[in-house]
Amino acid sequence: MSPSLGILRVSRGTCLVHSARRGTLGLVLASRGVRPVSSCPDHHYDVVISGGGLVGFAAACSLGQSQRLSDRKILLLEGAPNKPWQLPGEFSNRVCALNARTRTFFRKLGVWEHIEQLRAQPIRRMQVWESCSEAMITFDGQDQEDGALAHIVENDVTLHAIKKQIPEHVEVEYNAKVESCQVPKDSSSRVMLSLADGRTISTDLLIGADGAKSLVRRSMGVQHLAWDYDQMGIVATLQLSEAVDNTMAWQRFLPTGPVALLPLSDDHSSLVWSTTRQQATHLLALSDEDFTEALNRVIWEDNESDARVKSIHQAWLRLLETVVPGESKDIRQLPPSVARVLPATRGTFPLGLGHAVHYVGPRVALIGDAAHRVHPLAGQGVNLGFGDVAALTRCLDNAVLLGEHLGDEEALHQYEKEQQRYNVATMASIDGLYRLYNTTAAPLVLLRSLGLSAVNVMSPLKDKYRRHIKAWTMTDDHSQIRDYKAGLALRHLVV
Repeated sequence: MSPSLGILRVSRGTCLVHSARRGTLGLVLASRGVRPVSSCPDHHYDVVISGGGLVGFAAACSLGQSQRLSDRKILLLEGAPNKPWQLPGEFSNRVCALNARTRTFFRKLGVWEHIEQLRAQPIRRMQVWESCSEAMITFDGQDQEDGALAHIVENDVTLHAIKKQIPEHVEVEYNAKVESCQVPKDSSSRVMLSLADGRTISTDLLIGADGAKSLVRRSMGVQHLAWDYDQMGIVATLQLSEAVDNTMAWQRFLPTGPVALLPLSDDHSSLVWSTTRQQATHLLALSDEDFTEALNRVIWEDNESDARVKSIHQAWLRLLETVVPGESKDIRQLPPSVARVLPATRGTFPLGLGHAVHYVGPRVALIGDAAHRVHPLAGQGVNLGFGDVAALTRCLDNAVLLGEHLGDEEALHQYEKEQQRYNVATMASIDGLYRLYNTTAAPLVLLRSLGLSAVNVMSPLKDKYRRHIKAWTMTDDHSQIRDYKAGLALRHLVV
């Protein structure tokens, strides 16, 4: 080879990739790609996000706004078409309860101000009770800066606000379906993607945001633990009987699953009703009037209550009042009455749990439903996904600062460690609640009723429970870097 001419001789099955930004030449083995051995990828990107949706677009927004990643080529592949959108007059039946963790993240990205300009309804108080007894617990947002436990926001509103904040240098391709992806066994090779239109793309880091049936996850070959709850979730938009200060969320646990009313405005709420597949089929077949009547019955009636359990529970409440007389007693508030379900707003979706044993591999990371799926009873599904995005962004920022390449598996493990520690605990709590309330056996009904009332009356227990549900500690960059360096040093010493 002649250095003056800069000519490289390459073997068959390899292609030469030039990076103008770095001014370097690198050899990329293409023999394991999705095209014939002798072909080269049509395009190369530093980061490719496979899958749009709320979490995928949030990743494009967050990574695109990162100063340390500002010179990196980022591509988002969205399989759906790009449809024009404007705020409709009627509420959508697809909503999310964005918690304080997500709102903090969105404020940093400039997304939250767009959401507030469109529409978002705060939840300042929440009342949870069960149909088999009078046990209940209430929460409020007094420990939050804005006094809200969460905000109910339509998915389309959130998505529109996120898209407005994606920097121009981030490329977004619609109608871009990934047919296959070749994940390397180590970080020495790049990920190769094959698109439905025949193009091939290579990337230093592939982020799988492609949902519960993730192609990226399957291509990684990681173990995925999953099961169905044999339940369906029913969603709808409701009009209340009268306009009120509708800032309270209501959730009642039934033997067939929880039913929740989430505020949208003074006279509208969103319904999330989890029930058996058989009952869901029956409810969907009802007329709007009959469905409204059935909904009001499960919110108001006490047909499922057990007289023995209620009697023991009342004695327990009197004992608690004696033990902790100084504690304020929550007054049970009556839920609103539903006047009607808005036409054509009812829909269903299957319920289940899923979790990838590993979120990362060489040059690959999973976020959102591709990594985990939970029951909607706590409204944490998409919030966990947004938490993934925030943690992965911090991880990549730190990797660049320390001179690591974006797909380095050791660097990506910091993201996996942080998020699995939080996500697994949250998922276990949600699954445990589902199983605890998915029975009418009198002994278990009694135990859960006594426990719920005790937590509600005793402030220290209640505060601890609330912190467990909402906790999310945002560490600063310096501590993240320090922990990362310590982890690297420890691994090198072990090796």
